[in-house]
This record gives sequence, structure tokens and C-alpha cells, in this order.
Amino acid sequence: MSRTLPTPLALAVLLLASGCTVAERLAEVGRAPQLERPANPVERPGWRPVTMPMPEPEPQVAAGANSLWRSGARGFFRDQRARRVGDILTVKVTIDDKAELSNTSRRTRTNRDELGLTNLLGLENKFGKILPKPIDPSSLVDANSSMLNRGLGETEREESIRLDVAAVVTQVLPNGNLVVEGRQEVRVNFEVREVIVAGVVRPEDITPRNTVSHDKIAELRVAYGGRGQLTDVQQPRYGAQVLDILLPY
Repeated sequence: MSRTLPTPLALAVLLLASGCTVAERLAEVGRAPQLERPANPVERPGWRPVTMPMPEPEPQVAAGANSLWRSGARGFFRDQRARRVGDILTVKVTIDDKAELSNTSRRTRTNRDELGLTNLLGLENKFGKILPKPIDPSSLVDANSSMLNRGLGETEREESIRLDVAAVVTQVLPNGNLVVEGRQEVRVNFEVREVIVAGVVRPEDITPRNTVSHDKIAELRVAYGGRGQLTDVQQPRYGAQVLDILLPY
């Protein structure tokens, strides 16, 4: 079967159907990609205002006449560490775990049972009439059993994560602890990297540089992953995942 070459009209229709993206890429052949001009971010398509937890407004206490000390203040300088809803702090995640487990077990058991009935009011001689073959009353039952179990298990795991994420105080618990949550997204081409950190922090564990280590966070939740074209290719199709769950072999 012969194939006909596309006509110029068909090529034009394909270019129009593919949109202006193809035309823009053809126009940039042999040239570096042009950068966009600076513009007002609010006027860009898809812009949406950000809504975050906000603290209650604090009354401003003025200093006395000819004095730098504010009445009712507990310190000369205000503490810049996160302490209220809406404040930001940096969570430093440094996980370098390594675990190796090896278990070996072996179990052996051998049993031997013998049962004889030499005298039973003279009835032992009548067993030969009941059973098909002549028997010896002194050796009615002779049983042997042997069992051998052996197990070998080995587990090796190594994890290493190092990252810094800015988190926001979303809640102040009645005991003063802070609930924090941070989310970070970075897009490179058609792949998005996501980092999520959440947990409960004591104000005393926040350093003067407004940072907290991950090992000081209770109920720590760290998620590091991505989504995009590469992630979709690496994941099995939905049908394969369903078959892996349902098939017994």
C-alpha cells in the first residue's frame, strides 16, 4: 500500500491545530529563548491571593516620656522567634538512618512413642480376631515423628535526607506548644518536587536564629516526592496495581 506525501495545505492545517506553541518554537530556531518582561504579578493569569492563619492584633504599648522602656514589657528587645499563629520558622531536617537486622533460627524435634498391652483380663488374645493380621499384644502401637524448622531473615535499610523548609505556625495549643506546617514546591520543566513538613514544636526548642531541628518536633511528618511526567512513567499503570493486589500469585 503506497503512502501519499502531505500537501502544503495539510501541513498548514496541522500547524494551526497545534496552536501558537509550534510557531513560537520555530521562530526561536538558532536563537536563545527570550525572557519575559517584568510585569505586575497580580495581573498575571492564574494569580490568586494567599490566605494564611493570622494572629490576634496586639496592643501597642508606648514608651514613657524620656524612656526607652515600655511599661508591661518583659524584655528590652522583642523576641524574633516564632511564637504566634502566622509566624514563620525554619525546620532543619537532617535524617541519616541506617539499620541492619539479621535473624537466624533453627528448631529440631524427634519423638518416638511405643504402646503395648500384654494383659487385659485375657482380652488381649482376641485382638487377632478383630484385626486382619495376628498382632503382638506387647507392641500394639509404634509411632515415630520428626520435625525440623529453619528460618533465616535479613533486613538492611539506609535513608538520608537533608533539607531546610520554612514552616508557618498554624495553631497554638493550650500548653503553649506550636503546631507548624511547611510546604515547598519547585518545578523544573514538567516535573514538580514537593516537600511537606508538619509537627508540634515546643517554643523552648526554637533556637535564637528561629530554627528548629527535626528531632525536636513531635508527631513529625516529612514527605519528599514529586509529580509530573517522569513520575507518571516510573509508576505502574492502574491496571497493573489492581492486578498486583488481587492476584494471589
